Amino acid sequence: MYLMRKHRRIASLLAWFSVSLLVGGTANIGLYAADGDWPQWRGPQRDGHAAPQSLLQEWPEGGPKLKWKYENAGAGYSASSVADGKLFTMGTRGEECFAICLSASDGMPLWETSISRASTDGDYTQNWGGGPRSSPTVDGDYVYVISDIGTVACLKISDGSMVWSKNFVSDFGGAVPTWGYSESVLIDGDRAIVTPGGKNFLVGLDKLTGEKVFGSQGFEAEAQYVSVMRIDLGGKGIYLTAGKIGLLGIDAKTGAKLFEDAATGNGTAVIPTPVVSGDIVYHTSAYGAGCAAWQMSVEGDDVKAKQLYHISNQSMQNHHGGVVLVDGVIYGFSNTSRGRWMAQDLMSGDILWSEALNRNRSGSITYADGRLYCYGDADGKVNLVDPNREKLTVVGELTLPKQTSMERRSGAIWAHPVVADQTLIIRDQDLIYAYDIAK
Repeated sequence: MYLMRKHRRIASLLAWFSVSLLVGGTANIGLYAADGDWPQWRGPQRDGHAAPQSLLQEWPEGGPKLKWKYENAGAGYSASSVADGKLFTMGTRGEECFAICLSASDGMPLWETSISRASTDGDYTQNWGGGPRSSPTVDGDYVYVISDIGTVACLKISDGSMVWSKNFVSDFGGAVPTWGYSESVLIDGDRAIVTPGGKNFLVGLDKLTGEKVFGSQGFEAEAQYVSVMRIDLGGKGIYLTAGKIGLLGIDAKTGAKLFEDAATGNGTAVIPTPVVSGDIVYHTSAYGAGCAAWQMSVEGDDVKAKQLYHISNQSMQNHHGGVVLVDGVIYGFSNTSRGRWMAQDLMSGDILWSEALNRNRSGSITYADGRLYCYGDADGKVNLVDPNREKLTVVGELTLPKQTSMERRSGAIWAHPVVADQTLIIRDQDLIYAYDIAK
């Protein structure tokens, strides 16, 4: 069994590495998806794509079989991360914010660790619900988490014991965003990359000690809700993120700002993670910002971001469910026309189709083994969709057996779907459901 598992790990690592080359080397070599793992926010490469695995291409009526459920995750919108048979998430119970570890095979609790106090209405505006929003990041023997009030912590995977913790506000002079800190830690080599905001807009912490070893230089900006991507272009490492001021590129060596483009910035909330394909960067946000694409190039020490298009009306305006790129097409939920699932050509920006699925204000999306997993924020449904340039084609549907009974105020179902080890994992506040989607 050990040799079989080792061989599967080698095969999946090679598959992961091949994919990372195809998308311009955007993945972090320190994180890889072994045996279908989903070790961080939006999967192995932060692009919403699951690791290679063999999955059902259509679902039976009523959806796939429920493997297990867990009903004590607490309040919050954190998605799950899965590695080496363990599932990690976060939640608030009572007066504490916890990192939680479950068995990925049966949902049994393994450990939980309080990383900070629970947030209150005095910390940020909680009319849309409180609790952590960040997804844990797994790296080697450690897992990294961020609470909604800005406590970043490193824990041992084996037992959840605390290795170190820092606070974005007290340690780095940041300010809690209007709806709470939401980003997920990026591990880049020996650094844990996070965004406190302010003069220390982006910092790199020694991942084993938590000490600051890197920081952005020469500018300050409010922290928003975007998780940082790293790209490598023409031999230059770039941290790619966004804020109210728009898309930002920061030199991974010096911390200097390389470029800024206001196209997808807005004055309210900038949330989605940028999407990268070779030298093309795509980003979208809501509140009238729309979407834009840039072609990146390196000229000496300078990085140029040539805008290919910016479309603000009747196009992709993704709020917080994210978008994925499949075969040159961007798929995701747009806030236009009261909310619709949408397909958009990456290079031209042309809308290929736009369709409503039930009554949802928003929706989150994941891609795995040739299928899209589209999770509605109001109806509690996951639609299995064949990615198609011509039309929306639904090939399966499941509905949550039960939605949360917790008070969600004006909030909804906003934790993104996760596909790991041939299992679909979806969450609604305290409830986590795992479905068997193996072919």
